[in-house]
Amino acid sequence: MRTALRAARIGRIVLRYRLDDLLDGMPAERWLRLAKPFVPRASADIAAQPRGARLRLALQALGPIFVKFGQILSTRRDLIPLDIADELALLKDRVAPFDGAVARRIVETALQQPIDVAFAEFDTVPLASASIAQVHAATLPDGRQVVVKVLRPGIEKQIAADITLLKSAARLVEHAHPRADRIRPRAVVEEIETTLAAELDLEREGANASVMRRNWKDSPDLYAPEIFWTHTTENVLTMERVHGIPSDDIAALDAAGIDRKALAAKGVRVFYTQVFRDNFFHADAHAGNIWVDIDPARAADPRFVVIDFGIVGQLSQEDQYYLAENFMAIFNKDYRRIAELHVEAGWIPAGVRIDDLEAATRAVCEPYFTRPLSEISLAEVLLKLFRTAQRYQLTLQPQLILLQKTLLNIEGVGRQLDPQLDIWAVAKPVLQKILTERYSARRLLQDFRKRLPEIMTHAPDTPRLVYAWLNQQVKGHHEMTIRSTELSELNRSIRALQRRTIAAILGSGLLLAAAVLYGLKAGGPALFTVPLWSWISGLAGMLSVAAAALPRK
Repeated sequence: MRTALRAARIGRIVLRYRLDDLLDGMPAERWLRLAKPFVPRASADIAAQPRGARLRLALQALGPIFVKFGQILSTRRDLIPLDIADELALLKDRVAPFDGAVARRIVETALQQPIDVAFAEFDTVPLASASIAQVHAATLPDGRQVVVKVLRPGIEKQIAADITLLKSAARLVEHAHPRADRIRPRAVVEEIETTLAAELDLEREGANASVMRRNWKDSPDLYAPEIFWTHTTENVLTMERVHGIPSDDIAALDAAGIDRKALAAKGVRVFYTQVFRDNFFHADAHAGNIWVDIDPARAADPRFVVIDFGIVGQLSQEDQYYLAENFMAIFNKDYRRIAELHVEAGWIPAGVRIDDLEAATRAVCEPYFTRPLSEISLAEVLLKLFRTAQRYQLTLQPQLILLQKTLLNIEGVGRQLDPQLDIWAVAKPVLQKILTERYSARRLLQDFRKRLPEIMTHAPDTPRLVYAWLNQQVKGHHEMTIRSTELSELNRSIRALQRRTIAAILGSGLLLAAAVLYGLKAGGPALFTVPLWSWISGLAGMLSVAAAALPRK
């Protein structure tokens, strides 16, 4: 009954804000048309608004959870029209606070001690309030200033009820909408559910902040606040109180003597470093969560202060590699390489004609390169490439879309600080340096030393396994189990497979030899107590295995 009433209220708001045109041709649109005479007509102001603005206003009218849904949906620019995504990105997560006395009781229950014991001071008037939680200023018994983030009471049940309703709507859309296969409504709702579940666990947010702080410890570029785990639970998060100027407050930054050009370039460098060095990036990087240190001593070389770590992004090792290579190919205007990378990454089926995909890529990128580099948005180029690739059955992980949205935010902040910011000139050397270090011989050697105990453990089994595999090939008894659902894997080149197989076997043998030499402590010259011949054999084996495992260029 409650769900039916909620659905009826949503229907009224859909009609009030003239959103029935978004449901054109669907069964729900016919039901809404029947209900139209019983719903007050939209005001002239609402009727004059574009569809994206009307949707944004409707979500605000539905309440804080739907505001959060809209914010998350705005990141899926691969699924929804750009005009709607741009409007949804304007949603502000500001709602009326709940009673500070209730927040006090929640904190006491979570920490299992009176508030006066846990804190020297606790301000029941919140500093800020959002749809999921609100924040209170406090002081620890040792005098350190902190903020305490408290989940809204009953928020889990409210989110669960609305998610159930959204899932029902998604199933309806999936069966009725003519383009449901491209919209993927259930996948969108699942992503929203996953994101909200992460934001409901404040210990998880604290862990994200802790990792970010460790990655940038003692850095002059970025500061993340300290988490106080003794005062943190699943529904209460206590962190160091930080101060700064919001990155979009240009007047305040100028009054503080901040070098905005240096700050804008630093923001781009920090983002690319987070993505490709740390593989851990702040994925809710709007001006409200990115501040600038107000320490006068840092005016000439300002640093960023980040808060709110509910949403962070990570990429798989393969996606990270292919994305970095795509960026470098875009920087170098190598359209053929961009097309090849999309196929090699498995984002596009292997049967696609490379020359056709190259031509489509050229059509996307070339118009941008007629502009000054300072006017080109890498995020827009990437989005256009993804949208174009959808014609070729593009399949992307949500994290790639999350990264594209974050890149768009970072570029927006950077251009607001410095309208002449040349993002390409700033990003390219950072990316080149990180890639050079990531795939250097030194890095491979470090990885080999880290894996040496594992190699030693499995070394006795390697000859038997290699012999069994070779014996199967000779007798024609080799069996293959296909686990992947991607049929494009079946179209891989036989020659490439043979080369990789030979390289893998050769590399395994050399690694085995290295392990045996190390275990036997073979005589002769040594380096760091490891026999030189063991080093040589291990490095050669590692390079052979890497050649077999790394994506082919």
